[in-house]
Amino acid sequence: MLRFTLLWLLVFFLSLSSSSARPAPFAMRISCGARQNVQTPPTYARWYKDFAYTGGIPANATRPSFVTPPLKTLRYFPLSEGPENCYNIKRVPKGHYSVRVFFGLVAQPDSDNEPLFDVSVEGTLIHSLKSGWTSHDDQVFAEAFVFLLDGTVSICFHSTGHGDPAIISIEILQVDDRAYYFGPEWGKGVILKTTSRLTCGTSKPKFDEDYSGDHWGGDRFWQPIRTFGQNADEPRSTESGIKQASDAPNFYPEALYQSAIVSTDSQPDLAYTIDVEPNKNYSIWLHFAEIDASISGAGKRIFDVLINGGTVFENIDVVDMSGDRYTALVLNTTVALSGRTLTITLRPKTGNHAILNAVEVFQVIAAESKTSPEEVRALQALKKALGLPNRFGWNGDPCVPKEHPWSGADCHFDKSGSKWFIDGLGLDNQGLRGFLPNDISKLHHLQSLNLSGNTIHGAIPSSLGTVTSLEVLDLSYNFLSDSIPESLGQLTALRKLNLNGNSLSGRVPAALGGRLLNGASFNFTDNAGLCGIPGLPTCGPHLSAGAKAGIGFGASLSFLLLVICSVCWWKRRQNILRAQQIAARGAPYAKARTQLSHDIQMSRHHNHGHARTAAENGPSLLS
Repeated sequence: MLRFTLLWLLVFFLSLSSSSARPAPFAMRISCGARQNVQTPPTYARWYKDFAYTGGIPANATRPSFVTPPLKTLRYFPLSEGPENCYNIKRVPKGHYSVRVFFGLVAQPDSDNEPLFDVSVEGTLIHSLKSGWTSHDDQVFAEAFVFLLDGTVSICFHSTGHGDPAIISIEILQVDDRAYYFGPEWGKGVILKTTSRLTCGTSKPKFDEDYSGDHWGGDRFWQPIRTFGQNADEPRSTESGIKQASDAPNFYPEALYQSAIVSTDSQPDLAYTIDVEPNKNYSIWLHFAEIDASISGAGKRIFDVLINGGTVFENIDVVDMSGDRYTALVLNTTVALSGRTLTITLRPKTGNHAILNAVEVFQVIAAESKTSPEEVRALQALKKALGLPNRFGWNGDPCVPKEHPWSGADCHFDKSGSKWFIDGLGLDNQGLRGFLPNDISKLHHLQSLNLSGNTIHGAIPSSLGTVTSLEVLDLSYNFLSDSIPESLGQLTALRKLNLNGNSLSGRVPAALGGRLLNGASFNFTDNAGLCGIPGLPTCGPHLSAGAKAGIGFGASLSFLLLVICSVCWWKRRQNILRAQQIAARGAPYAKARTQLSHDIQMSRHHNHGHARTAAENGPSLLS
């Protein structure tokens, strides 16, 4: 009985622990330009081919750094494909993610050896490549921590006129929802862009995977820095285990704390300076573990931490604050910087030497608000209907990042709804050949629409009359046909309307004609079929739409009856002709039969005159 009880308890606790075990984080790794899925050593991570995610051109890749994943292909985006090109990836579970993009070089002699371009995630600009990036291991990729909430992610590359963007790989790695929480400003509207991540006292660059780190850490890259300056510090290392390292929500690998640098008697301060963008906020994470054998306990090493000369942490005693030696301690602060440099200084107060194991610096970026989804769909429908050339791009979000709006689109931000919308479209003289879709009416905030000087055909959609904000409408010099919709008369804000140089016909709506008296500028010339206002031919009797429909129905019915009568006459005529043909074929036989009948009748008539009685001819055989 006791054995059964113990066994039952063991099964219960095992099932409880397995049911409460955390599922593996979502991970998607894309090998750009690959035609099939591949796996790469040493971890044999699986990379998916990028078919159907985007446009661009696949090519063989040259890896700019040994830290770049060992992939052989990339995808590049020539300017002829448009200034904006995006990977649009669906079925990404809602959550917090590390999004990382590795850049590459096209393996062709005539290609630009160092293209410069911008990178955005979900419409927010996160990175701009700078000249010389191929010479720095920590600049061959861009990384940001971002919340993805709608099941998709859009990663876009924006040309700046300095070579074609070329991408080797994309990684979307889920992290803890509370990862890198830095205070009240942190949240779903904030993106942390990795500026610098250092592991001190070692010369070996490593990823979390190399450190055998927890997958919820996002496989971060740690750039090694053995010293901040010659004779300024000394490295320390240990093989002892580190407590409190790989803990939620950040899951730092234990090996990160097994190396460090300490200051020296000749240079007591530990100081590190990096270049940053001015007038930005930065979140700084400092990692400590007391691994120096000369420090026996609390109170033996105390120092302050300064950022650009200002003290942010006082009296740091790693042993006391972490609870023991060989125990991880992480400190975080967020600062606003106006200059172009960030200097982190550790200044000893007790013990003469400071210690530092690792540093992380993130730029705090406010996530851009997106364009109204309905208006984005309307522009996509317009792009398809007009056959917009590839050179326009029109990929990603029309209005963000603000540095790269769609060509020809004017945007306005609605603070009350925290959304962008389209208030102007200028696509004149662009060689557009399609038609105007009804979806154009979904651009509810449109004030100006200029599509003049193209070869757009078909009718003006009546739904355009529902865009009541429209002030300027220029559709001149196209191939538009049919009549001007009556609904355009509902555009009370319209002050300029150019429909000249088309093939429009019918009466100009009375509401538009009356608007001319109020100072509006309308142009209907060079449309041979238009009538009804001064300067155009006089119209005949005006028919309502119902009357026009009735006439059209009557004409259709008359035509149908005419067709039916014609078919009946043709059938009757065919029958007559067929009967005549049969009669003609039988004429010789009919004539022979007629002659025989005539001879028989004549013979009977002739014998009638010589008839004799039975008595005269002899006895009756019937008697």
